[in-house]
Amino acid sequence: MLNKKKFWLGKKVLITGNTGFKGSWLTISLLELGANIIGISSKKKGRLFIHNYLNLGKKIKQYFINILNYKSLEKIILKEKPEIIFHLAAQPIVKYSYLKPYETFCINSLGTVNLLEIIKKLKNKFAFINITTDKVYKQNFKNKEFRVEDPLGGNDIYSGSKACSEIMTHCYYKSFFFNKNIIGIATARAGNVIGGFDWSKNRIIPDFFRSIKNNKCLKIRMPDSIRPWQHVIDVINGYLILAEKLYKNPTKFSKSWNFGPKRNSVKTVFELVKLLNKINKNKIKLLVEKSNFHEEKSIRLNTSLTTSKLKWRQKINFRNSLLLSSEIYQKFLRKNLSYKDFKKQIQKYSN
Repeated sequence: MLNKKKFWLGKKVLITGNTGFKGSWLTISLLELGANIIGISSKKKGRLFIHNYLNLGKKIKQYFINILNYKSLEKIILKEKPEIIFHLAAQPIVKYSYLKPYETFCINSLGTVNLLEIIKKLKNKFAFINITTDKVYKQNFKNKEFRVEDPLGGNDIYSGSKACSEIMTHCYYKSFFFNKNIIGIATARAGNVIGGFDWSKNRIIPDFFRSIKNNKCLKIRMPDSIRPWQHVIDVINGYLILAEKLYKNPTKFSKSWNFGPKRNSVKTVFELVKLLNKINKNKIKLLVEKSNFHEEKSIRLNTSLTTSKLKWRQKINFRNSLLLSSEIYQKFLRKNLSYKDFKKQIQKYSN
């Protein structure tokens, strides 16, 4: 799918949160497809962000603003008139949401409302995709796979804020866009997305490579937690497929979608660390810390709707996801990482 240039060539694409991990991989993918990209994001400091490290701001039209700044946001969107909007701007860390609950709800919920309120004023045809998370679902006591129609909820601040974002998106679509058959509005749920050069705090793979870099033991909270690990390129591919279909057939595809891996990629945190040690020929010692905040023990996504209607499925298995991730991190640690390394992984996926 990533080599389908016909649709994306020259398309005006807005990405909020484009300087983040997924936003940067999405930017590179769309650059390779020939899209015209507008980025709206907070400014990141330092070289441990793909956007900064690769100077992606020079390849796109970049605006550094806070998504809560309604007037500035409105001015940019109404001026640029994007055809595709990927909304990724968020506070994405569960642990941080406990430290900054008000900030998390403002960014993840009010930020989404700002966007939805502004795009009501657009006169052109467009498709809007709100990128949320697998953690939007209400607590699962039966250890079953979450289906898109399952109740939303969440016991932690991050999950609740993203569930709110989902509900707001649905309400705006039904209230203002439902009868406009040229406007597509959808939400995309994926979680535990892994890949090279994610240096976010309190995430297992970045923490693993920080441990290698600093020669320290790896602190983990819940070694037995089960997560649907999937490579970022797989997930980006799903977003691109959804965006194209949503733009071409808004009525049919304006709904929520799960993007999750095959069952053999649903592994525990301990299994992931064990394989990372083997791949990277390291023996990182583990220190299990008691978690002082709530996190779901098991998250599994049902992707039957996505595979049948979007024809999307995971191409990169669990082991290869860790191999590709490790390749980027190791090149960085050896100080020979460049744009072509990201491009190479995307091109290989497309072949």
